[in-house]
Parts: sequence; structure tokens; C-alpha cells
Amino acid sequence: MDLLGLADFVLVARHRGFGKAARATGRPKATLSRRVRDLEASLGMRLVERGARMLKLTEEGRALHQRAGALLMELDETTTAIAAGGDNPRGRLRVSAPLLFSQTAMGKLAASFALRYPEVRLEVTTEDRAVDMVEEGYDLVIRVNPDSDNSLVGRVFLRDRLVVVAPLELAYPRNDTILPVVVRGPPGLRSVWAMTTDAGAVSMDVEPVLSLSSLLSVRDAVRMGVGAARLPISLVSDDIASGKLAKWGDVQGSEIALWALYPSRRLLSARVAAFLDHLKGAFPNGMPDELSAYIDG
Repeated sequence: MDLLGLADFVLVARHRGFGKAARATGRPKATLSRRVRDLEASLGMRLVERGARMLKLTEEGRALHQRAGALLMELDETTTAIAAGGDNPRGRLRVSAPLLFSQTAMGKLAASFALRYPEVRLEVTTEDRAVDMVEEGYDLVIRVNPDSDNSLVGRVFLRDRLVVVAPLELAYPRNDTILPVVVRGPPGLRSVWAMTTDAGAVSMDVEPVLSLSSLLSVRDAVRMGVGAARLPISLVSDDIASGKLAKWGDVQGSEIALWALYPSRRLLSARVAAFLDHLKGAFPNGMPDELSAYIDG
């Protein structure tokens, strides 16, 4: 197989078009198009559908791009490491992390990593959506309770859980009382919250009185006395310990696992390996109290 043609195909697929790939790299558009046609001819299959304004990968093209992109990245990183004289982390490292983790811990994590590995150019993007690592060029992503993805491997580095907390002045609901609550996301109608207490399982009728887009904002609203909320224990453990908030129970089935995921390939780049070790060093046991201490430390 022509590796140059394969590399050009991956380049075109990543940029979603011959023109965009040519402008991004300074390569002639005609050369890229010819290389991809030659690759298709050698494989005996069509990899791209060429439209007037856009390019679309065929099913075979998508499969080849997913596997070849990771392999070519591995080959490039291996040759770069050899040329640099070893496995010292260096170069660009792109990471995607969820909003709450970025707001509470990523700034300190990224700064300490940058100080430890000055030859690595760390770029962190904050978003809760499940990004496509190959398509969008990420080296590592952090996800909360991710769906199964056979193209990725990784490890759990932190665990958390949701608890129901309330301001001290809010009375515990009895009988037919409707509990005012603060929620993240769009406002909803009355519903039932299930939680586990020392006395057993409990259900409460709740009504959202305030909806916010950030769990940090939800915590602030609970602190102000607006209502109860379901929040990660790592975010409110200090408030509970100091008596600022009351913990009413654990939300049933609310276990949270933070995964560090990366493309499934045999050789792990020195940059990704270093970042994984950095996460392990920050949270050696991966428990909520470590995250709470890290946030407040």
C-alpha cells in the first residue's frame, strides 16, 4: 500500500475536503485528489464521494480513516521520539474535558503539568459533548460515564456520587409537602426524587423553582437558601462538614466515573502517558474526598 497516498487520504478526510486540506497544508489540491484516486484504484474500492461543494466518506472510507489515522499518528510519534533521542514528553497535547471538572480542577492540573513538562504544549478544550477523537484531532478525552466505544481504551481515574443537600433552614418534607429544588438544565415539572438514607429508601415530591446551566451555580443557589439540589459529594463535602448545608441522602443509582480515554493503539505516546501519570498522581485512589481536597487545596 502507498503510505503517502494513505497519509493524504487521512489528511483529506480529517479536513473534510480537498480544498480545505490543501489550504491547511499548502499542498496542491490536484496532488491530493490524484493521490486519493490512486489509493482507491490500488484498493479496488471507493473511499470518498465527491460532491460539488462537499466531500463525504463512504463506509469503507470511514473505517479506513478511523484505523489509519490512529496508526499514522502512532508512527509519527514513534519516529519523533526516536529522532528526539528517547521518550521525553514533547510536542502538542490536545485534551477535551467536561465542564464541571474543568471549572473545579483542570486549571490546577494543567498548570502543574505545564510546569513539569515545559516541552509539551497542552491545549484543553471544555465541553460536555462526546467529541470524535480522530476526526477532531484530540490525543485524550475525559468523559463522565462514557458509552462503550471499541475504538478507544482508557481507565477510570476518579469516582464520585450525587447526594441531596439542602440549606439548614429548609425543613425536611413530610407527608404531602412539595420540596422546592434547584436543578441544572431546563426547568421541569413536578417529579419524584429517590434517595437512600440511614433509615432506608425514601422518595420525595419535588418542584423545580430555579434552573441553572452550571452545577457550581446550583451549589451557590442552595447556599443562598433557594431550595435543595442533587450535587456531587466532592462539590459539597466541605459545606456538609462545616454545617453550612445538610445532607439528606444519597441519590440512588448516581455513581459517577470519570474516564481518561485515548485511541486504541499498541504504543502510547510519551505525552499521553505523562498526562495519565499526572492524573494518577493527583488522585492516587480516585475517590471523591481526593477531588474535594484538590479543589479546595
